[in-house]
Amino acid sequence: MVENKTPFEMYFTSGMPLAQSPYPGLDSKTFILEKGSIQKEGAMPLEADILVEQDAQVPLRDDVKIRVDIFRPTKEGKYPTIMWYAPYGKRGSVLSMDNFGHPTRMDVKPEWEDGLNAFEAPNPSYWVARGYVVVSPDPRGVGSSEGNVYAWGSQQAKDEYDVIEWIATQDWSNGKVGLTGTSYLSMSQYAVAELQPPHLAAIAPWEGAFNPYKDTLARGGVSDTSFNQSLSRMIYTDGLVEDMARLSAEHPFYDAYWQDKTPNLEKVTIPTYLVGSWTNAIHSSGPYQAYKQLPTKEKWLRVHNTHEWTDYYNPENVADLQKFFDHYLKGEENGWEKTPHLRYAVLNPGHEDKFQTSPNFLENQSFTTYYLVEENGKLKLSETPQAVESQIVYDTTELDGITFELEMREAVDFIGNFSLRLWVESVGNDDMDLFAFVRKYNQEGQILEHELVTERYYPGPNGRLRVSQRSLDKEKSTELTPVLCQTKEEKIGEGDIVSVEIPFWPFAMRWEKGEKLALTVCPVDKIVRPEFPQLPPSPNVNKGKHVIHFGGKYDSKLRVPKEA
Repeated sequence: MVENKTPFEMYFTSGMPLAQSPYPGLDSKTFILEKGSIQKEGAMPLEADILVEQDAQVPLRDDVKIRVDIFRPTKEGKYPTIMWYAPYGKRGSVLSMDNFGHPTRMDVKPEWEDGLNAFEAPNPSYWVARGYVVVSPDPRGVGSSEGNVYAWGSQQAKDEYDVIEWIATQDWSNGKVGLTGTSYLSMSQYAVAELQPPHLAAIAPWEGAFNPYKDTLARGGVSDTSFNQSLSRMIYTDGLVEDMARLSAEHPFYDAYWQDKTPNLEKVTIPTYLVGSWTNAIHSSGPYQAYKQLPTKEKWLRVHNTHEWTDYYNPENVADLQKFFDHYLKGEENGWEKTPHLRYAVLNPGHEDKFQTSPNFLENQSFTTYYLVEENGKLKLSETPQAVESQIVYDTTELDGITFELEMREAVDFIGNFSLRLWVESVGNDDMDLFAFVRKYNQEGQILEHELVTERYYPGPNGRLRVSQRSLDKEKSTELTPVLCQTKEEKIGEGDIVSVEIPFWPFAMRWEKGEKLALTVCPVDKIVRPEFPQLPPSPNVNKGKHVIHFGGKYDSKLRVPKEA
């Protein structure tokens, strides 16, 4: 099916049938859930009586009707509203903390959820007990909502705008709406906030990329198919769904199709509470970049040291979010504005992480340059460049690639963006996928990795690049933050030695005296997704041999940030 409402042709395909899902079906009714009742084994008891309007109908601007569940206090009054927006299903989603095969539920304690919450969404009972209404929607095409399912983009943002403005007309609304949720539920917040709905008062994107193409589907130009295809198989509808497989194939570069899914953050002017981590395989760059680009001064960024779900449902953090919403949706003078604008964890694998605040590490970052060198037959990193030209070769079947090491003479914190310049050559291929990791080893040579949740680890600062997409946006790029255009393909000729910049996502990590910083360049991704450890790495284009040139005119080097 083709739809022509945008500068490109939109294609749809069949979705996963509702009959094969846990979705319980349309059941429009109003009822009361009693305080103290338990909705799911092990879940927290409800903190208040809740009036539930189930499968209420909301009209969109094109007369499509969608369904929402509304949770509100039983006492009549005017209340602020908390809402989330995603296609996973407001009731009966196949996605939940119990469905990832991890014995600790990603360290989300059962009592941190109330059993009414949708996947990655807030607990309705918590907010109702504190004088809020919670609206849980099934977007266009999902569940019993009419229409076809879209993935991000302008259509979804317009729909969410309409729901926000519908909420403001209800007799239980005080006219102020806030958005919350993690992952996809964060990404949708940026897009609707760009449209500036009059009654959207504040947003709280929790671990959210805002550029689906550059941050999730083609980071560094390397296609990530396995994860995204697995998610698309978890959207159930009797309608049609956006045919991402076909559209991705027809739009391999960053063009109008992908630009439609990338909100303009300069138009997001309302108060924003951003949450991120350094270790999210999808979202780590999003909160960091959003904080830099948002024009409002009423913006806060908190960077934690665990997994997005663990952090989102932790009661201490929920209380922090409530303080933000109480201030902006209820008008309470509770001191929120005195909250430090930047709060972040500095990871220290093998030791204790620390948490600190800073007014300025995102701006004017200083950095140290370490050159790739060879000394006495060993590959090292040095502040002094090597005078003579050298090269190192690895076969793309050698998954560990090559490693350059540096022993730390003193303890140091690296906070911000890393970046890597390499001079590379491909033997037996006209393209290369390069994966770069900055890793930490103790004095005994053991690797030290950050434990995200129980028995799930993250390798450290990293970047990647498909060399045929090495072209940089000169206006936006800096030495620490090279920005790829990703609009065309430039293959490598036989014998060509080309200079490439590999952008890393931001990171904050400490090395103690005597520990080693190791730069590994290899032909495969070493990130294992904690939610889906069984997923294989996305396929790459590698074959033949990779040659890394350094020394002399080949100034291959790693740039590492220091706090400003």
